[in-house]
Amino acid sequence: MEVEIVSKNENQLLERTEVKFKATHLKEGTPQRDAVRDKIASLLKVPKERVVVDSMNSEFGRMETVGYAKAYKSKEAALKFEREHILIRNKLKEKAVTAKKGAPKAPAAAEAAVAEKE
Repeated sequence: MEVEIVSKNENQLLERTEVKFKATHLKEGTPQRDAVRDKIASLLKVPKERVVVDSMNSEFGRMETVGYAKAYKSKEAALKFEREHILIRNKLKEKAVTAKKGAPKAPAAAEAAVAEKE
């Protein structure tokens, strides 16, 4: 896979560099987000944890993926300015697991049924 930066813009207000890229992947499937982050980080000479791939689009039958990524000046800036679901996609933040309220516990009900039969 080869990644080429199509355009590059410095955004001083949000402490980041915004890039549009094109990834060419001959004889391969659509590249993984993590692999694209590695390539962009090496092209921009920044650590991988400061690169966030916002979007990637592939067309059927084409061996190209175009996308939009951001390289922040610090990891704290990325956590401050990025949307939560994008941080989760880029593995910069863990997804919070929430328990459903009022949901019956199936294993406990099954254990009670087994106990009654004995």
